[in-house]
Amino acid sequence: MEDYQEKISLLQEMISFALIDGELHDREYDFIEMVSQELEIDKETFLKLFDKKAEKITIKDEFSRICQFYRLALLMHSDGFLHEREQIKINEIGINMGLNPYAMKRVLHLMKNSPDRMVDGNVLLSVFSEQHN
Repeated sequence: MEDYQEKISLLQEMISFALIDGELHDREYDFIEMVSQELEIDKETFLKLFDKKAEKITIKDEFSRICQFYRLALLMHSDGFLHEREQIKINEIGINMGLNPYAMKRVLHLMKNSPDRMVDGNVLLSVFSEQHN
């Protein structure tokens, strides 16, 4: 991911998604903070994102959209409670990103059945690439 504004937009989307159930849990905050560090966003900028309204920037390549979907799915599971509004919203976000609904459903199912709620990167990509055939 090259563009600074794209990184900010991804973090804002994650913050907005984390707040969908009306509460920002400590584990959700920690996860988003970890992603911001990975994206090399300084702490001051990161904290300001909680006060700003999300600015949508379209993610151009499919790989980045799949990665963002997976980050949101991990965030959804991070507090240990699956809220119905989170499940509805992640599907809306994925569809708006142009991701295949069947692949999204399959990934979410794999995550739900995984003891650590994680899916191997190769499996994740293969699920989405299967839908191209």
